[in-house]
Amino acid sequence: MATTGSVTSSGTNFDIDGLISKLISIDQRAVTKLQTQASAMQSQVSTLGTLKAMTSTLSDAVSALSKPDVWASKTVSSTSSAVGVKVSDSSQAMAGTLQVSVSQLARGQSVSSSAMAATDGFQAGTLTLQVGTWSGTSGSSPSFAAGSSAAVDVAIEQGDTLATVASKINAAGAGVTASVITDLSGQRLVMRSADTGEAAGFKVSANGSGSGTALSNLAFDAPGTNAGMAANGVSWAANAMANIDGIAVTSASNTLTDTVPGLTLTLSQVTTSPAAISTGTDTAALTTAVQGFVNAYNNLNTQIASLSSYNASTGKAGLMQGDSMVTGLQTMMRRLAGAPNGSGAITTLSQLGIAFSKTADGSLTLDSAKLAQALAKPDDVKAFFMGPATTGTTGTTDGSGTDSSSAGGFATRFFAFTTGVLGTDGSFDTRNKSLQEQISDNSDEQTRENDRISQTEARLRLQYSALDAKLSTLNALNDYVKQQITTWNKSN
Repeated sequence: MATTGSVTSSGTNFDIDGLISKLISIDQRAVTKLQTQASAMQSQVSTLGTLKAMTSTLSDAVSALSKPDVWASKTVSSTSSAVGVKVSDSSQAMAGTLQVSVSQLARGQSVSSSAMAATDGFQAGTLTLQVGTWSGTSGSSPSFAAGSSAAVDVAIEQGDTLATVASKINAAGAGVTASVITDLSGQRLVMRSADTGEAAGFKVSANGSGSGTALSNLAFDAPGTNAGMAANGVSWAANAMANIDGIAVTSASNTLTDTVPGLTLTLSQVTTSPAAISTGTDTAALTTAVQGFVNAYNNLNTQIASLSSYNASTGKAGLMQGDSMVTGLQTMMRRLAGAPNGSGAITTLSQLGIAFSKTADGSLTLDSAKLAQALAKPDDVKAFFMGPATTGTTGTTDGSGTDSSSAGGFATRFFAFTTGVLGTDGSFDTRNKSLQEQISDNSDEQTRENDRISQTEARLRLQYSALDAKLSTLNALNDYVKQQITTWNKSN
């Protein structure tokens, strides 16, 4: 509130400013009360934001338990490092054990040139690289069938060294890679298939002329003649060969992605005995999801209990003590947590080891051993949280993305409750709008009170200024009369 001015006494020794200040301070109490109320309402808005965030966390926790993905989660293991395994699609992976043996790994073709000096240069010409499949490799005259990719020409300039040739082959993108290896005899060019599998073999034709090392030394197009790189032997491209539960499997890659539904197998070496691949329910992930719900529930419940508490010894009440919206939220949470659900093998949280504690705030406790025992039959636990499966039912409920066959499950019903509370026109938004309106009304009332006080102060200053002026005049008249009486008395 702005001060409208000060009044200086005109000799009456009358403390006008002090008197007005005390009178105004009485009216100011109404503004102070409004400010205290506004501060309390702002605190409630902030607290509602905290409660809403905690309710959202609880909603996310129960939502996770209402989704098929968490119940489809699987763990997998292998008894041999020769066969690695991971889950690629939990919904497709089936619990059980597979026996996997590996008789051959997939590999690409590899050939090498004869040794030559690092400074030796080749003739000018062209190397033609063609990817395809070699057959009859166990005989003396294997044959080649070109693949679907076109042959690629690599231009070689006169004087190009092995290192330069290797660089040009790698840049050509022909499905063949090249490197230079140095041994005691000199340098050799090694060509390898870029991929693995029988169809990743390759043929190299050479056409060169002029001076320099013959370009035909790098050819591999007539293996039976031991000409070009064929003279130094060849490692033929091959498919991986494995046996899964008695079924022969071949693959161009050592990574089997579509062979066993939901699993990816990685073959790294030939086995001497089968590797056992075991797939089971990921109970650790399910335990974490259930614990997440219990933690989120307890965090929100404890916060509400604190906010709505009353300390009889100190006479201090919690910020939201007596607030029907907050206490109603807690009541509904407890009702949902304690009510029986469905008609399956599991109908209550207590059968999962989740029970109300004996403390006053009504938090939940989790018996890990009892939950682990229940998770030995994961389908029963899934049916409790998601509801019984209904064949042929599709669609969603409450916009959660949950299959409609899960309607009636504990998590689905709890999620529907939290979604309603958090949604537009839900309890939080309704309560927040009400508080904001009250804060706005309070601000308007403060403005009116301050205006009224300012007007009162201005009026008092005018009145006391006039009174002070009148008193000053009377004091001056009084002094004059006294002076005249004194003069008269002296003259007589």
